Amino acid sequence: MRVAYDHQIFSWQKYGGVSRYFFEVAKRIREFDGYDVRILSPLFANKYLKNDHSLKVWGRHVETFPKPTRVAQIFNAGLVKWKLHRDPPDIVHETYYLGQRLASSKSKTVVTVYDMIHEKFPQYFPKNDKTSEFKKSAVQRADHIICISENTRSDLIELLGVGRDRTSVVHLAHTENPHIEGPAQRVTDRPYIVYVGARDGYKNFSGLVRAIGLSELLRNNFSVVCFGGGPFRSKEREEMALAGMPPGRILHLQGSDELLESVYRGAAAFVCPSLYEGFGLPPLEAMSVDCPVVASRTSSLPEVCGEAAEYFDPDRPEAMSIAIEHAVASNGRSQELIALGRLQVKKFSWDNCARQTAAIYDVVSKL
Repeated sequence: MRVAYDHQIFSWQKYGGVSRYFFEVAKRIREFDGYDVRILSPLFANKYLKNDHSLKVWGRHVETFPKPTRVAQIFNAGLVKWKLHRDPPDIVHETYYLGQRLASSKSKTVVTVYDMIHEKFPQYFPKNDKTSEFKKSAVQRADHIICISENTRSDLIELLGVGRDRTSVVHLAHTENPHIEGPAQRVTDRPYIVYVGARDGYKNFSGLVRAIGLSELLRNNFSVVCFGGGPFRSKEREEMALAGMPPGRILHLQGSDELLESVYRGAAAFVCPSLYEGFGLPPLEAMSVDCPVVASRTSSLPEVCGEAAEYFDPDRPEAMSIAIEHAVASNGRSQELIALGRLQVKKFSWDNCARQTAAIYDVVSKL
């Protein structure tokens, strides 16, 4: 079977969860008997493709994606469409949401839906954001839709009226890195709580700041280390001050996967205060290196974390504060969460993700 993955996510995402997902899946499916796998991305910025030569890639790596970006994307899409019509594969797996079909009518198409955040929380996105429009178009014309959680599938069916028989759930996994030997890197003199990723809108970082400020124990004895998401903005610093956080108590770090692993390993807990997640990889990353997880009891997070998290209502900072205290103030609860996390993380693997995806391709190719 000939499978092609389009250019979208590889053209603009140097690193990240979605491009990692397709890279890990494609790399494994190419090893299956009877599969010919290709990435079609005339110009791509993705570092996973650049640094691994096991995949067949039609395209070349560029350190800086050409400007204006919109023109470069039109260039990519045009060449990919030409290639797909000139030499149609059996399956075209679209890596994000396209407004128009690129594949030939001779190919079946599969699209992955990651979440329904734009539809559920439109207030957090610009009015000219076309993600929902393109997603709806991609979903309507796809021969099959993969959802990365049962929660995402339920939201998709409810919000877009998609037939359940056109959907499948395939869970993601975390990518295991060689574990760092020795003690975790010291990032602060205090015990700390770690937060990972973007901090805007539905990610509810402001709720976490308020929760820390409400607790005398957390405010006076713990730091917060924010990994990724860019430097703090002035509004965020104002929120920290209003919450009563002493200067320098909330830190920002940016860096490699190895540094992130070290940060997880040294943390008293990882907290995910998000209002909504389509899947949520950071909890699994934390569990994999024995970092206790505290998470919102909402969307897909209970599905991913199972019993291996201390849960709270993300709309109630006081509840979040109490949950974090339970995880970090009791050594017994902390050790219990670590043990449960070791078991939970084993339920998710890229090998399973690839096998389930290939099984879907087999069914779709016969439609």
